[in-house]
This record gives sequence, structure tokens and C-alpha cells, in this order.
Amino acid sequence: MGRVRTVLVKPWVIGVLVLAVAGAGFGLYWFQPWKLWQDETVQEALPETVNASKEPAQAPSDEPSAPAPAGPVTLASGELISHEHATTGTVRLVRLADGSHVVRLEDLDTSNGPDLRVWLTDAPVKAGRAGWGVFDDGEYVSLGKLKGNKGSQNYVVPEDVDPARFSSLSIWCDRFDVSFGAAELARA
Repeated sequence: MGRVRTVLVKPWVIGVLVLAVAGAGFGLYWFQPWKLWQDETVQEALPETVNASKEPAQAPSDEPSAPAPAGPVTLASGELISHEHATTGTVRLVRLADGSHVVRLEDLDTSNGPDLRVWLTDAPVKAGRAGWGVFDDGEYVSLGKLKGNKGSQNYVVPEDVDPARFSSLSIWCDRFDVSFGAAELARA
């Protein structure tokens, strides 16, 4: 017992123990492995408009105007494929009656992760490992943090973003620069 106590009080042993505890703490923070067993389910309805207080644009009275669609219109859609983690669901790019756009994830099922984002991108969707890291190579716009790894949810496309410039969507892990899953957006 005395020999163990003598070894444990040496400065280098204390330093190694402090480094091991700090390394374990950093590793837990960085990887957040408990999220693999935690599911966050979100069930949102498709909104009618993004901002109810926004007035629809009025055409001048001397110009004929085409009637606006009465409800949401799907402009593009696609099925999610798996990349780093098994991912399924449907993606829809929707124009709402007020002219705003949302990306809708329906029946999403993927793993949870430490820093997941929803990205509209111009990158082609590639199957397998070839598609894991291509989405940050070109143009992309982040629509925000993934609200939940399961369910149906909506992401507002900012007004200054032209959704026609983007051809795919990725569930992107910003912490590790890898796609959990992606969908090619086929125009309707």
C-alpha cells in the first residue's frame, strides 16, 4: 500500500492523470456520443405563410396580374440517401402563397449528432463515401440547426437567397465536415 501511495504522489503521475481526465472531458464534449442514443422528434405542419404580417405585393392596376396560387406549391423534391449515417426521408422545396420559400423535411429519420445543420447546396449528390464531404466545396447556404433527427420540419429560405441556384440538400455535421445524408432536388 505504501508503494502505491509513493507512486501516486509523484508529480509526473499527477500530471498524466490530469491530462487523461482533461482529454476524456474534451473527447466527450467534442464527440457527444450520448446523442447516438437520444432521438429528438419534431412534427411541424407546413406553414401557410412564413410571416403573417407581411403584405402580399400588389401589381399596378394598369398591368394584368396572374392569380397567385391559393396554397403552397412544391417547386422541387427528392429522397434522402445515406452518407455517414443511415438517413431516410423526403425533401421538398415549397413556395408559399406569400411568395416566400421553405424547405420541408418529411418523415426524416437519421442519427443525432453534435452540430447538425440543414444546407441547400449546388453540389451533386453522390452515393457512398464519395458524397460525404462534397457539399462545402461549392456554394451552399445554411438554413439553421437541424431541429430534430426524426419527424417532419420546416426551414425558412432567407428572402435574399434564390432557391433556383441550389440543386441539393444535405444534413451536414458542421463539427466533422461530413454529410449524414443528402437529397438531389428534382424540379417539379
